[in-house]
Amino acid sequence: MTIKVLVVDDSSFFRRRVAEILSADPELEVIDTAINGQDAVDKVRRLRPDVVTMDIEMPVMDGISAVRALMRERPLPVLMFSSLTYDGARATLEALEAGAADFLPKRFEEIANDRQEASRLLQQRVKAIAHKRVRPATPATPVAPARSVSSRVGAPVGTASATPARPAPKVGLGEPHLPGRASGKRYRALLIGTSTGGPVALQTILTQFPADYPYPILLIQHMPAAFTPAFAQRLDSLCKITVKEAQHGDRLQPGTAYLAPGGKQMLVEGSGANSRIVIREGDEQINYKPSVDITFGSATRAFGGDALGVILTGMGADGREGSRMLKKLGATIWAQDAASCVVYGMPQAVAAEGIASHSIPLGQMAEAILRETHRH
Repeated sequence: MTIKVLVVDDSSFFRRRVAEILSADPELEVIDTAINGQDAVDKVRRLRPDVVTMDIEMPVMDGISAVRALMRERPLPVLMFSSLTYDGARATLEALEAGAADFLPKRFEEIANDRQEASRLLQQRVKAIAHKRVRPATPATPVAPARSVSSRVGAPVGTASATPARPAPKVGLGEPHLPGRASGKRYRALLIGTSTGGPVALQTILTQFPADYPYPILLIQHMPAAFTPAFAQRLDSLCKITVKEAQHGDRLQPGTAYLAPGGKQMLVEGSGANSRIVIREGDEQINYKPSVDITFGSATRAFGGDALGVILTGMGADGREGSRMLKKLGATIWAQDAASCVVYGMPQAVAAEGIASHSIPLGQMAEAILRETHRH
C-alpha cells in the first residue's frame, strides 16, 4: 500500500519540486497540494493523507498554526521545511513542540552531497514517519523560574540520518522493560544520543531534572549547525539545569548539559575535574555531524564504565558502536521503547544486539534516570 502525501507550500515551484521527488518513489503517492495552512487543514479533512509536508511561512495560516490545528483535529505525521537561519530554527522547534514529527531544511541539498542523495533523503524521511502513530500535542512545558546569571555555569536545537529505520522489531523487542530499584552503581556522567524526534524527547526529559543534578550531561542531537544554538537556548530557558551549546575547552560541570554543535564532532578528553570538551570539524567520511558514536567512544577514555548512556528516538544506527564500547567497560546503556519513538531506529540498534539493558517509555525516562543516578 502506498503512502499518501499532501504537499503544502505557498510556492508553486517548491510544491511541484517536492511532489516530483516524492512521486518518483513507488511507495509514495502525492494525492494533492495545498497553498497555505488553512488550505492544508481543509484538504486533510477531505483527503485523509498519511503524511503532510509543511512549509512554515505562508499567508492566511502559517505552518505552525496549521500543525496545531491538525494535532487538535486529526493528528498525523507532519514533516516541516525550514530555512537554515536562527529564526528558522526557532520556528522549527516551535513546530516540533506543536506536534510535527520531523523537519528538513527547505534547501535540503545543503545537507546532502548531491541532488540524488537529497531526493533520497526526502523520500526516506517521509517513509520513516509515515507509520508512526501521532498523539495530540501536549501543552508547552512551562518555563522554569528564572535563574540569576551569576548562578549559571556557562552561558546561554548533524542532521538526522538518511539511513531508513530498520524493519519492524520482532515480538518483544522494544517493548517497555523498566529498571527496578537503583543499581547503586557509581556514575560520573550522563550521555544522551538522539535524532528524529529528539528535540521534543530531550525537552520532555531534561525539564524534569533538578538544578543540582550531580553529573555533567552530554547531548548529541542530529541537527544542522544553524539549529543547535537556538535549541540550546530554548532548552536552557525551559530547564532548571543549565543547557548550552558546547564550546571547545569547556570544563565539564555538574548540573550542566552540553549540546554538541551541529556540523561538528564533540569529544571528551581528560578525566575527573580535568575533563573538558573538544570540538572538531566534521569529517566528510562520517555521515553524522555530530555523531553519537564519536562522543560515546571518546567517553570511554574519560569515564570508563562510570557512565549512563541513553539512546533515544532516531533513524539509523548511530550510537550502537559507541554504546557497545561503553558497555564493555561496564557502563549502563538504556534505550527508548518502540511505542514512544518517532522512529525506532537508533534505540532498536542497541536493543536488538543486547547492548541496552532496558527499553523505557519516554514519559518514564526522566524518572528512571533520576532514580538510577540517586536523585529521586
